[in-house]
Amino acid sequence: MIDKWLLPGIIFLMTLSLVMSYSLSVYTVLHFHYEDFHFFIRQGATVVIGLLSIFILSRLDPDVWFNRVGFFLFFVFFIMMIAMQMMPPSMVKAVGGAKRWIDLGPFSIAPVEFFKVGFVFFLSWSFARKMTSDEDIPFLSELRLLTPYLIIFGFAVVLIAIFQKDLGQTVVLAFTLVTLFVMAGRSMKFFLVGAITGTIGFVGLILMAPHRMDRVLSWWATVQDPILALFPFEAAQRLHIDGGKEPYQISNSLNAIFNGGFFGQGLGNGQFKLGYVSEVHTDFVLAGIAEELGFLGICIIIFTYLFIIYRLNKIAASLENQKYALFVIGVALLIALSLIVNSYGISGMTPIKGIAVPFLSYGGSQIWANCVAIGMVLMVSKKRILRSDMQFGAKHHQAKSAQAVKGG
Repeated sequence: MIDKWLLPGIIFLMTLSLVMSYSLSVYTVLHFHYEDFHFFIRQGATVVIGLLSIFILSRLDPDVWFNRVGFFLFFVFFIMMIAMQMMPPSMVKAVGGAKRWIDLGPFSIAPVEFFKVGFVFFLSWSFARKMTSDEDIPFLSELRLLTPYLIIFGFAVVLIAIFQKDLGQTVVLAFTLVTLFVMAGRSMKFFLVGAITGTIGFVGLILMAPHRMDRVLSWWATVQDPILALFPFEAAQRLHIDGGKEPYQISNSLNAIFNGGFFGQGLGNGQFKLGYVSEVHTDFVLAGIAEELGFLGICIIIFTYLFIIYRLNKIAASLENQKYALFVIGVALLIALSLIVNSYGISGMTPIKGIAVPFLSYGGSQIWANCVAIGMVLMVSKKRILRSDMQFGAKHHQAKSAQAVKGG
């Protein structure tokens, strides 16, 4: 029997995404002369496809279909990310020189969203096969064990962070890789070394790209004053930036959040969606929601995400099969990290990464891919060992033991 508690939270978020895709896209609709319900209809179609995907996948036998679906996602969309770099402009949408979407006529698809799910499957499948031992092994042996995965991740970094110029997705995959490695039974010291190495690589990718440096400097210009106040005067003078580009997106995002107050301005009454925060129904959807539904609305959304992550961890804890358990944990990490990276960016705590809020931002690929992930989770949730089953098994074992003693 599937976990029925997980689905209501997903449906709530996607229903809210439908409402906000209509409310927050008003300026874009007017500016580009779209039909009034342009974004609502497209988002609605994606939500229906996503729910159908959840329904179909949840009814499949995981022993037969889990590996097939997972390998399909991993290999097919990895190949698509490579192939689209060589496709003509008529087939691939390029924004700022980055090719991220394949144009399929009435709709487009972002392969990286589906690859993330396939990548989590591949890690869970491979880790369950090669890392079942709990033995404490030397650090260099752990490094050799992880090297093949680092090579695969390196290819993904080139395709996503360099060719697609999408550093946010790379950060999410990196943390997922290292965390799953530790969850598979490896040592915490490797996690710390991996985190340090990842941070160095992250800084290197920023220094390689001028547009990322501009984004970081823009963010630093916003937050530098309260931080530098803690430094000695000479150090603060050296670190202070003058004349940087105005971080209008972050400033307007913060103003939208502030303008919402506790209860919000009311659905449809937001002001900063009128051209002040561009594409507010996508990456800045939380800022738009904060203005219209207020702090209370954001609290309800965060509580819903926490409940979803709690249910995912609950499912993982009740699965005996390590492959299934690691996959469910990986899906929870994808959702949690994407939410953290986006919310930190729109609130000015970190530079903007341009990553969608799972199930909530406008965008067909991210919603469909996340629904596929949830469908696979519900598929394997049928293999849970419930507390009642364990208690029954223990009582049955005790009864058989008692009978054996009497017979003896």
